[in-house]
Amino acid sequence: MKCSEIIKILETLSPRSMACDWDNPGLLAGRSGKEVKTIFLAVDATDSVIEQAEQAGADMILTHHPLIFKGIKQVSDQNFIGRRLVKLIQHDISYYAMHTNYDVKGMADLAADYLKLENCQILDVTGENESGEPEGIGRVGEIPSASDNDEQRNEISLADYCEEVKKAFALDTVKVFGDLKQKVHRVAICPGSGKSDIDQAIAAGADVYVTGDIGHHEGIDALARGLNIIDAGHYGVEHIFIGDMGNYLRAHLLGVEVIEAPVSHPFTVI
Repeated sequence: MKCSEIIKILETLSPRSMACDWDNPGLLAGRSGKEVKTIFLAVDATDSVIEQAEQAGADMILTHHPLIFKGIKQVSDQNFIGRRLVKLIQHDISYYAMHTNYDVKGMADLAADYLKLENCQILDVTGENESGEPEGIGRVGEIPSASDNDEQRNEISLADYCEEVKKAFALDTVKVFGDLKQKVHRVAICPGSGKSDIDQAIAAGADVYVTGDIGHHEGIDALARGLNIIDAGHYGVEHIFIGDMGNYLRAHLLGVEVIEAPVSHPFTVI
């Protein structure tokens, strides 16, 4: 199957038109006419990922984060991005990224499903689909009731909900801003870096916001405004992209091997 045909299938799921203006998804390196027999999936096109893909004989790499965000004036071995692009081209590996278009059409609902949230709404509306319906990043929902017959509001402690988040995303640790004894019910989630959507989480009435890349000031300021935050890490939530896209591609591509990079957090907490 040609790379261009695979791209059409990818963009059926997550059209590039759904991406934020500042983003750079799409075919970033290599040939659209490349015959693809093996695809390698990862969150980032790191040196390790490119090496693993090369060793696996991959014809195409698909990542969540684009290797190229801004315009570049040269492609050479004089900087790390250039070296990666040179290696991709040398080994004739086509490289495609699906970022905020997948955040809108894929990641948002997927992350909410991982937390089993109910009555979900869009956290941050970023546009409309072809039917004129709103689309956007993140979701806001409610912790499910203990049983189908339980109509009472299901509240659990922030500490217990941290354990739920860790279990859902297979994490050893999370960072928390808030009183661990406080009860929470309404949850906002934005995989990746969600500091820009703190206002939206507060406006949506969330008790707790699950996201990543929260700094000191964003955390304490949100807490002062009544919003608890569980920082599960940027990669900590977004690694679900790998398995989801693996399942999607295996269901839609015939005769193409799909290899998933092992989940590997970019830092270690000691």
